Amino acid sequence: MIKSLVGGIVAATAFAMLSSSAIADPEIVKGPAAEPDCFAPWAADTQFFKFPRKEGPYRIALANGYIANTWRIQMVQTAKAYAAQPDVAAKLKEFKVVSTGEDVPAQISAINNFIDSGYDAIVVNAQNPTAFGPVIKRAKEAGVVLVAFDNILDTKDAINVNVDQKGLGELWANWLIKHVPNGGKILEVRGVAGTSVDTDRHNGIHEVLDASGKKWEVTEVVGKWDDGVAQKASADAIATNGPFDGVTGQGGDTGIVQAMIDAKHPFVPFGGETENGFRKFCAKFAADGLKCSSAGTGPAQVAVAIKTAIAALEGQVVPQAVKLPLAIVEDPNFKEGQDYFPDQSDNFFVGNSFPTCGINFTAQEIMGQSKENQ
Repeated sequence: MIKSLVGGIVAATAFAMLSSSAIADPEIVKGPAAEPDCFAPWAADTQFFKFPRKEGPYRIALANGYIANTWRIQMVQTAKAYAAQPDVAAKLKEFKVVSTGEDVPAQISAINNFIDSGYDAIVVNAQNPTAFGPVIKRAKEAGVVLVAFDNILDTKDAINVNVDQKGLGELWANWLIKHVPNGGKILEVRGVAGTSVDTDRHNGIHEVLDASGKKWEVTEVVGKWDDGVAQKASADAIATNGPFDGVTGQGGDTGIVQAMIDAKHPFVPFGGETENGFRKFCAKFAADGLKCSSAGTGPAQVAVAIKTAIAALEGQVVPQAVKLPLAIVEDPNFKEGQDYFPDQSDNFFVGNSFPTCGINFTAQEIMGQSKENQ
């Protein structure tokens, strides 16, 4: 009798787990997405998901990794600002933020903890695109919606939200080819090693330069998308391998230009990100040779990731991979008060909105938030 009862409990538990897993699986459906202007599919063959609808309000977590640069700090602040907006806050029972640094196992552990704690959705800026297989499986089995953004996950079992990072590297390389038409020495300041963003941008830069037929001598340094780190790395590179004919930086670009100024390095064409300080320099020194292409995507893509997670929890149709537009301005089109803001912090990333998603932030709204875990 006891054996039979135990067997029945085990069978019932197994059935419940299987049923939960089956219910958790999104249905593959035809597009378009619920908000096609916002949730644009990455490609023509991108699948569309329809998750089982859950009743709100929802518990959503942000599992961030690296935090020691301006973009990540502003991203965390933007996430908190978005979660605090009245129409979003009304859909949230809890919004939790954890930043774990460059330790991949620590980030995976944080996601596992959120799954174990019963969160409905987790958004993640992943430290490594391929190391999250087991935790992706756990999230799927637990019915947790997993949305990766910026540094995405190499999987079809999570939703990815991103810009074309490789295309961004290609854009910068084409800018250098246009303005350094005979080839030459290039300083490439990279981001955080091992992340998908750094790898994709780097590959885009080199594929275009290699295909140009020109001779390029590229000096690579690691700037971690941080002004201080990038400035020191650039100063060292200028001292040992300079002068350079062109520069491309994935971030920390204000620091890179400052290193050029300190070393009295001639201003040269520069393909870089969207920091306000960098754009100030581009406008100020354009006539002296600092011809800039400033392109990227603001930290507000975290807000699109949260919006996507909520839409999925509500049972709306969303693409498995969402493609976001780049914010681009190039010399000679830098306009004060539109493309850069003299009165705002150098560290503020411009272009930090996605109007097609109804996501717009003031600098004050973002800077009023903290970077700390909550």
